[in-house]
This record gives sequence, C-alpha cells and structure tokens, in this order.
Amino acid sequence: MKLSFILLNDFISLFYSELKPSSVAIIREVYDSENAHIKFEMELERALEAGVSVIVIEPEPLGEETARWIYVGNLLHKVSVYSGLCSIVSGLTWSSLACTPFGIVSVLCAGCYTLSWQWDPCCKYQEEKDRRHLNTLPVLSDLTSASPVVLVHTDNRRKIILHNTVSIAAAAICLWRLYSTFK
Repeated sequence: MKLSFILLNDFISLFYSELKPSSVAIIREVYDSENAHIKFEMELERALEAGVSVIVIEPEPLGEETARWIYVGNLLHKVSVYSGLCSIVSGLTWSSLACTPFGIVSVLCAGCYTLSWQWDPCCKYQEEKDRRHLNTLPVLSDLTSASPVVLVHTDNRRKIILHNTVSIAAAAICLWRLYSTFK
C-alpha cells in the first residue's frame, strides 16, 4: 500500500514536471487599467474553455471566488452521494419511510449540481492544495503572487455518473417504500 502511494506520488510529480508551457495558463495579477478584473475573468474563462491542464490564478479575489465555486460544487456532489447512500441503506434495512428525507436531499443536490455546475467548465477542475505537488510545478517560481490558486484539470465523468446513479436509486427506493406503505 505504501509502495503504491509512493509510486503514485512519483507519477504525479513526473506528470507535473513534464507539463508543456501550453498546458499551463497563468492569470497574472497586472493592473494595467481600471477594468483589469474583467480582463482577469476573461483570461480565466478562456483557459477553462480551452481545457488547459493547470491554471494558476494570481489575483486573490478571483482565485478565492473560483475556489469557493469549486468547493460548493464538490459539497453538492458529496451531499448527494452520502444522503443517497443513507437513503438506500435505510430503505433496504427498515420498512418505514425513514429513507425519504435522505432521498429528497440526494435528488435535490444532484439536480442542483446538474443544473448549475455540471455544464460549467470550472467543474472539471480541482484546487491543488498539496504543497509537495505545487513545488513540482516549474511555473510557480516566477509568480508575483505569494498565494496563487492552482487549478488542475480532472475527469469528472465518473463523479457525475456516481451521484446521478445513487440519486436515482435512492429515489426509486423511496418511491417503492411510499408505494408499499400507502398500498
């Protein structure tokens, strides 16, 4: 187990160290006009749409807002999955309607994620917080910001399939319990 963790860390370090300059986008904090914040947002949007592997955001307000947006999306995903699993387990274990509140929360969170986050290109990124991985990025040495936000492109298809499947299963079990209770 420990060996596989070390090998995984070596692979990640190798991946980061071999990044081509075109796979890294840096949103520099350069205030050259009064509308610089709009320019920062447009640069970020272009990088997100292009699917760049690593995005470094120097402007602190934009970085914090983007990280917060990703955090809320991750929270909706986790609440959807965990409440759905609670609904499934309680629906299969007990013969009461205890599964219904969990199922409703799961479906609502999955629906909110699907409507608001799933189609946003920002949901395909995660904030990199691990200092060891950040130190392997060669582009971080020439930044002007002391605390940039670093986003790493990830594949979120499995995540979306997971929370949708769990939510649908939770809704099905809740409907089955409702039907069997009021039959």
